[in-house]
Amino acid sequence: MEAMDRWFPWALRLVWVATAAAGSTAVAEAVDGRSDPVRLLATWGAAAGWVVGVAAMAFPAVVTLTATRVVVPLAVAVAIAAAFGGASVLPGALFVALAVAAALLAFAAELGRAFVQASAYGAESRFPLRPPLGFAIAAVVAWCLWAAALVTGPLLLAARSWVAGTIVSVVAVAATWMLVRRWHLLSRRWLVLVPAGLVVHDPVVLGETIMLRRSQVAEVGLAPADTEALDLTGPASGHAVEIRTREMITALMPPDAEHPTGRAIHLRALLVAPSRPGRFLADAATRRLPVG
Repeated sequence: MEAMDRWFPWALRLVWVATAAAGSTAVAEAVDGRSDPVRLLATWGAAAGWVVGVAAMAFPAVVTLTATRVVVPLAVAVAIAAAFGGASVLPGALFVALAVAAALLAFAAELGRAFVQASAYGAESRFPLRPPLGFAIAAVVAWCLWAAALVTGPLLLAARSWVAGTIVSVVAVAATWMLVRRWHLLSRRWLVLVPAGLVVHDPVVLGETIMLRRSQVAEVGLAPADTEALDLTGPASGHAVEIRTREMITALMPPDAEHPTGRAIHLRALLVAPSRPGRFLADAATRRLPVG
C-alpha cells in the first residue's frame, strides 16, 4: 500500500476530532433555550454519533468502510441544522466546513483503497470499483431520507410530538435495517490482483465472481472509445479498464426482471472501473500481467 493510502485514514481521524470540537460549540448554541429533553438529546446524540464515527474509522476493514461512509456524512446534516438552528456565524460555518471536509475524506478513493486492502488475504491487492451511477444516485437519495428521519425522529419525541416522533423514528429504524446491507454492497466491489491472476468481485453487477488465471489474460489496459467489450462497470463514470482474454469465458449475471434466474454471458473482453485505473495498471505490470 502506498504512503498516501496509509495517511488518508489518519487525515480523516484528525479532521473528525476537529469536527467534534467545532460541533460541540455549534450544537450547544443551536439548542440553547430549548427544553431540557431536546437540549440533552441533541448534545448527547451528537456526541454518540461522533463516538460511533471514531469506532468505525479506528480499524480499517471493508465493514468499517461502510460504517464510516454512512456515519461521517451525518455530521454534515447536523452541522447544517445547527447553522440554521441558532448557532452563531463563526462556530456554525466552521462546523459545516469541517463536516464537509470529513465527508470528502471518507469518500476519497484513497481511503476506500486503504480500508478494503486492510481486509485483503495474503498477497492480494484490492482496488475498489467506482459505483454504478444509478445505484449511487439511489443510495444517496435513500441516505438523505434515512438521515433526516434519524435526526428528526428522536428530536420530535424529545419535544413531545409523540405521534410524529414515533412514526419518523420507526421509519428510521426500519430503513437502517433494510438499507445498510445494500450500502455495504458498494464497499464489496473490487478488482483484485492475486498471485495466480486477477479477480472481479462485484456483487452488484455480477451473479458470481469472475476469476481469471494469468494464462487466460491476453491484455489489460485503458478501454478505447470504440471498444465492444462487455460493460461490467454498472455503468460507472470515468475511465474503464478493458480486460481481454485468450479464450472464451463465462460471466454469470444476477437475476433481473427479464431473467429471474440470472443469465450466463460468454465473452472475450470485459470492462471494469477501478477508482484509480492508473494505479491498478501499474500494479498489474509489476505482477507480470500483460499491460497494453
